[in-house]
Formats: sequence, C-alpha cells, structure tokens
Amino acid sequence: MQNFPLPHTAFFDETSSSQRFVASLLEKADIQINGDRPWDIQLNAHGVIEDALARGNLGLGERYMDGDWDAEHLDEFFFKLMRARLPDQVNHSKLVFHHLKTRLVNLQTAKRAFQVGEAHYDLGNDFYAAMLDKRMTYTCGYWKDAQTLDEAQEAKLDLICRKLELKPGMRVLDIGCGWGSFMAYAAEYYGVECVGLTISKEQTEYGKQLMQSGLPVEFRLKDYRDETEQFDRIVSVGMFEHVGRKNYREYMKVANRCLKDDGLFLLHTIGKNVRNTSPDPWIDKYIFPNGELPALAQVTNAAESLFVVEDVHNFGADYDRTLMAWHKNFEDRWPQFKDQFSERFYRMWRYYLLSCAGAFRARDIQLWQFVLSKKGVTGGYERVS
Repeated sequence: MQNFPLPHTAFFDETSSSQRFVASLLEKADIQINGDRPWDIQLNAHGVIEDALARGNLGLGERYMDGDWDAEHLDEFFFKLMRARLPDQVNHSKLVFHHLKTRLVNLQTAKRAFQVGEAHYDLGNDFYAAMLDKRMTYTCGYWKDAQTLDEAQEAKLDLICRKLELKPGMRVLDIGCGWGSFMAYAAEYYGVECVGLTISKEQTEYGKQLMQSGLPVEFRLKDYRDETEQFDRIVSVGMFEHVGRKNYREYMKVANRCLKDDGLFLLHTIGKNVRNTSPDPWIDKYIFPNGELPALAQVTNAAESLFVVEDVHNFGADYDRTLMAWHKNFEDRWPQFKDQFSERFYRMWRYYLLSCAGAFRARDIQLWQFVLSKKGVTGGYERVS
C-alpha cells in the first residue's frame, strides 16, 4: 500500500488550547497556520507549536532545522512576528536557566573568548568567500548610495575611515579585525599602518596573504584584553557583540589604554532596544556562542569617564539588505558546499540569515556606529555621511 504525505492541516489541532492560543497570536501579526501566503507557517510535523511555546526561538529554530515547519519567505515571517512583538507575549518557562546563566555567569571570559572563533568563524575561508563581498567583510554594509553588496561594503569601510579622520602614517588598532577588510582598505586608500586582533585561526591564516601582499597590516591571534600598545586610532567593527555585559567596562578601559590622548575610537556594533534581556538561546547555541547584544545605555555607561561620545549613527535598516544579499550568495553557491555540510546545516544557516534579516527589518535590533574621544574634540566633532 502506497504511503502519501499527510497534508499540513493534519498537524494543526483546533481542539488544542495551546495551538488555538498561538493561532490567535499569529493573527495579530497577519500570519496564518498552513495559510497560502509566502510568509505563512506550514506545519510538517506534530508538536512544533508546543515546542515553540516551551522553548521560544530555541524550540522554533531546532524544529525548523529538522524540517518540521517551513515558510516560503522566512524573512517576512520573522519581520511580521517581531514587528507585532509576539515573542514578548509568551512566557517560555524552560528558558529560565538560560536567563539566569547569562545574568550571573561571565560567559565571555578570556578562556572562553576563542570558542566563537572555533564554532563560527573557522567554518572555512572558502565558505565565507562564497557568501560575502569580494573583501570578505562580515558586518553591515552602508547602502545609502550603493546598489551592490561590494559597493555597500566599500562605502561602509570608507565611511569609517572618514569618521576616524585617517591621515597617512597613522597607526590603527582594529579590535576584532575579521579577514582584514578594513585594514586592507585603510592601508591602501588612506596610507595608514594597521594591527588587527582576532580570535580565529582561519582569519589569521587568511591575513598572512594580505601581509605578504606588501600592505602594512599585521594580524595578531590575541584576546583584546592582552593588547598594550598605543595607537593613533582604534576601530572595532562587529566585535562588541562578543564582549558581554560583565566585560563592557573592561573593554572600554582597554580601548582607553591603547588610544593616544588625541585619538579617535570608532565602535560599530549591533544593539538591542531593551537592556537586561537574555541573548537569543538559538543564536547562542548554534551561531555565536556566548554572544550578547548591548543596549544603548550599556555602551554609554561603560564609556563613562573614559570617553566623550562624539557621535552616534544608527543605520540598522541597512543590515536587512546586507543579510538578504548574503542569503542570495549562500543559496546560489550552496551546491559547491552541500557535500561538505549537512542538510541540517543548510537549514540552520538559512534560518540564521533570514530570521536576522526579519528582525532588523522590524527594527527590533539596531546597528550603531559610535565615535569616541578621550577628552573631547576641541571645537567639536563634525559627522560625515
């Protein structure tokens, strides 16, 4: 006897109070269970709704990785979900331990610092080269006048250089330098010397190619807390998300120690709207171990008495477009990696890119660039754009 797949409706029980509750919540976000629109959730197995209620995004994400539910336009599903603030209306009882752990334990100690490098950034340079722009820039692009990912990333790098008022001969420290895109750009176009800190062995190996090209850049496989040299400028692009609330003040002290008195420090970080909330448990488990997004006040509190905040620039909506460009590259190039990674990894990575795009689109999370000085710029600092 031939077995036919069950229809999606077989996995939604209208007599279940929990499923009715979720269906009513989703209606507030204009999402239907087993609806026919591209952002509607399609159930492929029993228990998805109960798992999401009990474990929040950890349950929802794991069940997506297992193929137990789908949405054709996953980014739009999350945009609607976050824009309606539905996660705030659910009490996830099984996440209490995760919340307490992030509040009480320092998950970003020096000993733990290299975990994110091993788990995320060391997936392989070829994988990231396929997904990112030609400069391997794994942070938000600046799309003001850009049409392509390459243009947006180059515009972002140039924006940082101009905000830092770089001059030939300056020495610049890049805390969390990634694959060195900023250092290579700044060295080539602004004539500066750069030292980059990274916790990824793969990025350090990649950096050796830049060093051999003749550019005055140096990669150091080193935790930021161990740096003592002083520099004319400091930049940190997409690294502060890995610092953790218990280390924000120490991070600022290190930056203050390493910056000359007349220098400028540009801090580029993703941020959240509300402080004292726990990191997303799915992102913490599968994408960025021990990561944590700061709230605006946490950044300024950490900088208090160490820096003058000269400028704050929010272009978080640009991260939506950046993530969608990464997702397109990922989908287009997946065939060359499908034998290296599993189908579950594919669904995990797709969930990561598209759920984050939806969150930025909903303005649930932000992207800030701070310009900081030690004593204040005499006559005032003038923002460039």
